Amino acid sequence: MTDSSPYSETARSAPDTGSAERAVAAVWRIESARIVGALTRMVGDFGLAEDLAQEALVDALRQWPVDGVPRNAGAWLTAVAKRKAIDRWRRQERLDERVALLAHDLEQEQREGRDLLWDPDAVDDDVLRLIFISCHPVLSKEAQVALTLRVVGGLSSEEIARAFLVPTATVQQRIVRAKKTLSAANVPFEVPSREERAPRIGAILGVLYLIFNEAHAASSGPDWMRPELSDEAIRLGRVLAALMPQEPEVHGLLALMELTAARFGARVDRHGDPVLLADQDRRRWDRGRISRGRASLATADALGRGRGAYGLQAAIAECHAVAASVEETDWERIVLLYEALGRLSPSPVVELNRAAAVAMATGPASALLIIDRLSSSGALRGYHLLPATRGELLRRLGREEEARSAFTVAAGLAGNDRERSLLERKARGAQK
Repeated sequence: MTDSSPYSETARSAPDTGSAERAVAAVWRIESARIVGALTRMVGDFGLAEDLAQEALVDALRQWPVDGVPRNAGAWLTAVAKRKAIDRWRRQERLDERVALLAHDLEQEQREGRDLLWDPDAVDDDVLRLIFISCHPVLSKEAQVALTLRVVGGLSSEEIARAFLVPTATVQQRIVRAKKTLSAANVPFEVPSREERAPRIGAILGVLYLIFNEAHAASSGPDWMRPELSDEAIRLGRVLAALMPQEPEVHGLLALMELTAARFGARVDRHGDPVLLADQDRRRWDRGRISRGRASLATADALGRGRGAYGLQAAIAECHAVAASVEETDWERIVLLYEALGRLSPSPVVELNRAAAVAMATGPASALLIIDRLSSSGALRGYHLLPATRGELLRRLGREEEARSAFTVAAGLAGNDRERSLLERKARGAQK
């Protein structure tokens, strides 16, 4: 049978429409960052590279159900995208030495039957460049998140839209605008200089942290958590840790995500309603994730540069992970870690979390003083967890009427349906 694909002599699986379509989705999820990164290096235009990769994906959806899935599907997609780039340049009458050389390389690969996509070291370099581009400071945080999930994570616009409960058109507009912004700003496809790298790494980690936080406690919608989004954030964190092994905060964030996600299986009941930490069945915590998280934290510590904000949060999560119960948790250590975090990265949310730890370590009365100071400052106005925490402390102090009022306020501020229902139940329970 005549095969017009760029790898006509590679082994193929038997044609099957359903399995081929699943293979396309799986390959794209795993290989998209490498494919787009290699194409960006080749064509010098991030937006064009992503368009070429998408066009190759369309060809795969058409050909693989008929011809079978190539043995090296990522190489197939990359080769098809490269040929499309050549065709574009030819149509634009811009056939120069670079195009000729690229065409020669492709023909050589096909003659030799080589499956290698590219040199492994270059692959890593391309993916790292792609991550830095996706989180470039010229883009808004929303655009950084959408672009990172699309081109590095391999998620479709529809999947991103479902994850963040926004219209697909909104996600598509963000991605298109982000590409135009990068092009207008003439952003180079390169890893920043050492001087520029630190703040850019912070932006990248901030994007992953934002994605994971949305998974951990959804800001709106019917579900309290979005585990599929956390899986994606952790996967991207592992990619980043492999690419930047000497950055302690990369390992710190990965540790934080693994240790926190370990509790996900116990955070909801069979109806999808929240189960608070004190009521969770710790036998359902994922011990594999806990082990991986602790190993990542140990890796961060071994680099000998001290713990950053993510490392400190990971250490707090580790305290919970190793405790047999709420009562046996080392709350005094958690308070100290929150104090260190507050000095390193001051935030009213950190102070709120410290108050909750203080309540467990020394009692609700001292914690309530912290909460009242936060309330007076107005820094967390509109943040539902402030009155929710205040309600818990008031209830422990036996001030039931005030607790009911605080829970009612918190329920009114909560954007997530499950969390709102929980707070409403607490308000009713505080009346008894």
